[in-house]
Amino acid sequence: MNLKLIIILVITYSYGLFELFMGVKQKRKGNIEKSGDKSSVWMLVILIAFGYFFSFLIASTKIGRIYHWNTFFTIGVIMTTLGLAIRITSILTLKKQFTYTVTKIENHELIERGLYKFIRHPAYLGQLIIFAGISTALSNWVSITFMMIPVSIGFIHRITIEEKFLKEQMGQQYMDYQKRTKRLIPMIY
Repeated sequence: MNLKLIIILVITYSYGLFELFMGVKQKRKGNIEKSGDKSSVWMLVILIAFGYFFSFLIASTKIGRIYHWNTFFTIGVIMTTLGLAIRITSILTLKKQFTYTVTKIENHELIERGLYKFIRHPAYLGQLIIFAGISTALSNWVSITFMMIPVSIGFIHRITIEEKFLKEQMGQQYMDYQKRTKRLIPMIY
């Protein structure tokens, strides 16, 4: 196994541990009502696991290999770092309102500061950039495809569920926020 693949694995596992830590920390808070949204969480976990497994499996072969390995590796690491910064900044902006499941929270308020001033789901954008970065660092077109298609499907499904829930909870306030902002990419989507 070469050094670059080891670095990608270390980044991937470090990110996974961060998400696991945040999930355990959240369970201990106790300010969250029982969620009715376990299905989108599990769907996302399964699609991400599928993407990781096949991306790394294909990257270990010559199928789809990009021969500018150093360039794509560097771009991938930069993208992953940017995605982590966006994800962490978004979570810190939400503070106690950040949850892994679509859940009703006591005294729920609409956050419109930081990155949330420009897009409604910057934490998901951060995750998508992380996955795009990891798969780009693998320097394999097929790996990028196997990572990004299932992961994107999972996040679009998750965003749809979350937005429906937020409209039900916040009504016109959230609908007005939707008119002022895009879902994931400023001024585009």
